[in-house]
Amino acid sequence: MRVHIRRVPDGKITLQETSKVAIITINRPAARNALTANMWKELARIGQLAGNSTKAKVILLRGTPGQFTAGADIKEFCGMTVEEAEQAFVQMEEAISVFEKVPMPVIAAVDGPAMGAGFILSLACDMRIGTLKARMGIPVGKLGITVGPSFMRRIIRLIGPSRATELVYTGKLIDAEEAAGMGLLNRLITSEDLDKAALKLAGVVMEQSGASLRAVKRAAQHCEWKQEETWSFVDPADFPEGCLAFAEKRKPKFSTGE
Repeated sequence: MRVHIRRVPDGKITLQETSKVAIITINRPAARNALTANMWKELARIGQLAGNSTKAKVILLRGTPGQFTAGADIKEFCGMTVEEAEQAFVQMEEAISVFEKVPMPVIAAVDGPAMGAGFILSLACDMRIGTLKARMGIPVGKLGITVGPSFMRRIIRLIGPSRATELVYTGKLIDAEEAAGMGLLNRLITSEDLDKAALKLAGVVMEQSGASLRAVKRAAQHCEWKQEETWSFVDPADFPEGCLAFAEKRKPKFSTGE
């Protein structure tokens, strides 16, 4: 087994490579595995490294025990300009799209919060196994984040436009059982059995034809309707206030302008 570990200032991303499975672990438990800008960049690099493997037939993406990822580090945004925050969202999208573009199936193991961009990251994976600790949602309305088509597309393709817009409009957080009922999680198991179940599923997938797996992934991508356009991810007035309110643990005071 080969192990790649790249430490960044606040956390680390690890890649373990066995004969047929690549295991990527997000490790920053003190912050619920929230990803800094550097960690998003590293996640993209690690994902591409795993995707370029000549041996791996499956990628397993997970967090540390009791976690997946709470998404972007909102407190880090408090020290950024609006332009820097925009670039950070571009990096997030690049990292998330890596797991859609790799040629092999990707399984997400969700043992805790999958929030915001972390929620979208889980939806970019081909399958999701969760535990009763899983919580999913994208409460961007409290932060002045203007969710773009790529983020919404990933939600809509699983639960449809009406439930997707309700989820984002209300900022609702979904527990594990509701997430499974909606199709956001493929199956529910105990936290103790999560790694075993994820590896067992990976083992079943690995028994299939590599050519078939790659073809199914390409075919699924071609079935999706995509609309690409220039998009601004943050509101210049509401976003700084939303991030500051988050850091100060208070209710945001958004502008009333259109």
